[in-house]
Amino acid sequence: MQTSPAHAAHHDDREIETLEEFDAVVSARGALTGFRVQAVDLTDRTRELLATDTAGTVFLGCPMRENAAAKIRHDGALVFPPVPGLPFDPYRGLLYSPDELFDGLDKGYEQTPDALAYAWFQRTKADRDIYASTLRAVHDDAVSDALDELLPGARVVGVMGGHAMARGTEEYAGAARLGRELARAGLTVATGGGPGAMEAANLGAYAAPFEDAMLDDACELLGATPSFTPSITDWARAAFEVRVRWPRGGGSVGIPTWFYGHEPPNAFASHIAKYFANATREDGLLARCNAGVVFLPGAAGTVQEIFDNATPNYYESRGEPTPMVLVNRAHWTERLPTWPLLQALARERSMEARIALVDRIEEAPEALKRLAM
Repeated sequence: MQTSPAHAAHHDDREIETLEEFDAVVSARGALTGFRVQAVDLTDRTRELLATDTAGTVFLGCPMRENAAAKIRHDGALVFPPVPGLPFDPYRGLLYSPDELFDGLDKGYEQTPDALAYAWFQRTKADRDIYASTLRAVHDDAVSDALDELLPGARVVGVMGGHAMARGTEEYAGAARLGRELARAGLTVATGGGPGAMEAANLGAYAAPFEDAMLDDACELLGATPSFTPSITDWARAAFEVRVRWPRGGGSVGIPTWFYGHEPPNAFASHIAKYFANATREDGLLARCNAGVVFLPGAAGTVQEIFDNATPNYYESRGEPTPMVLVNRAHWTERLPTWPLLQALARERSMEARIALVDRIEEAPEALKRLAM
């Protein structure tokens, strides 16, 4: 999958999101007119800001010295200053990494940026404060922008499934093997970014460059901490142990939400697009799965995702229907009889040729390939 080194080539060429890009534009053009500078620390670029024309430039959350800020405002630049005291940057230019969200894990999960952002969300989500809701909306829009910049040209396949799937189980190992096979086929694996089936698929993509035995060993190591309850700290530490033992794994995408704050993000997705608004996150995740979606057994959340995905396929509102593969016949026909309804919806429409029900997870990659033809 495409990762951050390719990033600069793909994003809007008027956006500056790193200090390196800032320096390159200033030295090449000598002016920043019409550019958007997003969440770049310019504290040490006072000389450049004082000497550069910034008329019509927009600065979003860029720390800078007061004399530089006064000068660029005088030029006619629009300055959105950093927001003090927030546990997240609403103007961020890039997606999160696991290291960023879990920074400080050695002191306990409660001290990490991920946990602090959730605590802030809990405090502010019900108080109807326009300021807090604006900050959340700006943040989520910045995350969507960063996600779009990461994925152009990528063939993205979604793997959906419940957070309750425990490490150490055969189901978890199967979901991990699925993620590995999809990644080795050149697809970018995208999940809801949480624990359980989602973590397993991201782990599989992480394992793709290694010998097959690595995944078995990693699953065994993780099995000692089967769930994120009772301790998210222990659960996350086990994942980072795997990453330390096998560094530089394959890339994949996780798209979680602070709306389900009891669910931490998993540490195996290399790029994490974390949202405050779950509706934005759900729609964004499924809309980007242009190579189809595999639905593993799950509960209400996974059922919702099936129909969130089926609706644009039914109306063809995003163009041609994309493949949908449901795994586990008993689950989707008896326990939660979603498949008969999906079949009835698809009947005599072009999506009918793009849906499949398979019994075993090992059958999913072949079904995806077949439906994509």
